[in-house]
Amino acid sequence: MSIKIIAFDLDGTLLDDKKQISEENLEALKAAAAAGALLVPATGRIYTGIPQTLRELPGVRYCLTINGAYAYDAKEDKNLHSAEMPAQLCLRLMEHMDTLPVIYDCYQDNWGFISRHMLEQAAEFIPDPAILKMMWDLRTPVGSLYEAIKERGRPVQKMQMHFNDPQLRRRELELLPRLFPETAVSSSLPWNIEINSIEATKGKALKNLCAALGVDLKDTLAFGDGTNDLDMIRTAGVGVAMGNAVEEVKQAADWVAPTNMENGVAAGIYRFMEL
Repeated sequence: MSIKIIAFDLDGTLLDDKKQISEENLEALKAAAAAGALLVPATGRIYTGIPQTLRELPGVRYCLTINGAYAYDAKEDKNLHSAEMPAQLCLRLMEHMDTLPVIYDCYQDNWGFISRHMLEQAAEFIPDPAILKMMWDLRTPVGSLYEAIKERGRPVQKMQMHFNDPQLRRRELELLPRLFPETAVSSSLPWNIEINSIEATKGKALKNLCAALGVDLKDTLAFGDGTNDLDMIRTAGVGVAMGNAVEEVKQAADWVAPTNMENGVAAGIYRFMEL
């Protein structure tokens, strides 16, 4: 098998629970790049949310960001694929979210925005200090997110809800696709729900990236752990679930690797590439 693209999720996959890249994973990525594979971060984050150490690795030029809203060429600073949600849809989503005891935010124009009063409550909804720090670092607070989106009228790349009620979150994961069939509903953290355009999945972005680069999908290797990775795991030539992945992702995968705390990405690279 000749792997030409390695697409990998970050949180819960490449990164450990402290949001660090282990030396073992780093060395495996470098070896894969030296063998000619393109390294493609595939994340729910915006491009600037990808660790700089990773962005500077040889082999990292293309990224699937914001759950596949963009297939981004960092060298040329251009999108090879984009799929955003119209502002009107986001306003309807927020009207629904405002009936729930949650906080929510969005990515628009490659940056995060959140209502100020919700950012101030973030610690009540986000138990992971590293994720909480990212919320503060990568979001600009506004008086009202609803009014800001309404006034700008521009498309939105992703909306995200945070819950402190697991039962309510499970209910919303089932309900939202029925209420808003034009969206792709997924999750990357035990307390969140992520909402994109139905055309924005990591799998569709990977397919578009391969088409743009002339790479056969069978020559791709993908790693993930959350439901926002599910379409990518199914689409790639080889789909690898982390040992800590949700059951649905494990069932869809070709192989289950060790966990993100056990250098599972490195294990998968060495298993499926001749290095």
